[in-house]
Amino acid sequence: MKNIIILSLLISMCTSCATIFTGTSDIIHFDSSPSGAMIYKDGLEVCRTPCSVPMKRSIQDVDIEMKLDGYETRLFRLDREFNVVSILNLGFLVGWAIDAVSGSLMKYDRKAYDLELTPNQKYGQLTPKTIEINTVKRTVDVYYVGE
Repeated sequence: MKNIIILSLLISMCTSCATIFTGTSDIIHFDSSPSGAMIYKDGLEVCRTPCSVPMKRSIQDVDIEMKLDGYETRLFRLDREFNVVSILNLGFLVGWAIDAVSGSLMKYDRKAYDLELTPNQKYGQLTPKTIEINTVKRTVDVYYVGE
């Protein structure tokens, strides 16, 4: 019986508690006003708002880019916090290391991001007032508002 208890304690110390008990990803919901914005993580397209996607946990900062034609690009960082379940590793360094490598040492604090997009002022300035096409000289003159 004593051997079983010791073996159980050794096995429990050889685990990475946060990875086992809370997993390695969280479902994050993205929405925008107006909807239809593209969500990018590390330069790769993730989804189009509104959407919910599993995001792998990381001990590194995770930056997100939200883009929609005619609107300013929004850059933001996913909010994270320490995953207190990791404390169950106690003094076992291998468990801490596994939780760190799997990203489970941290977890996403905020599970939903609903952002208001700002119209890009540059687009308003790019609307031409008149366009003159001269077929003889083969030129195109574009005049903008304010010129």
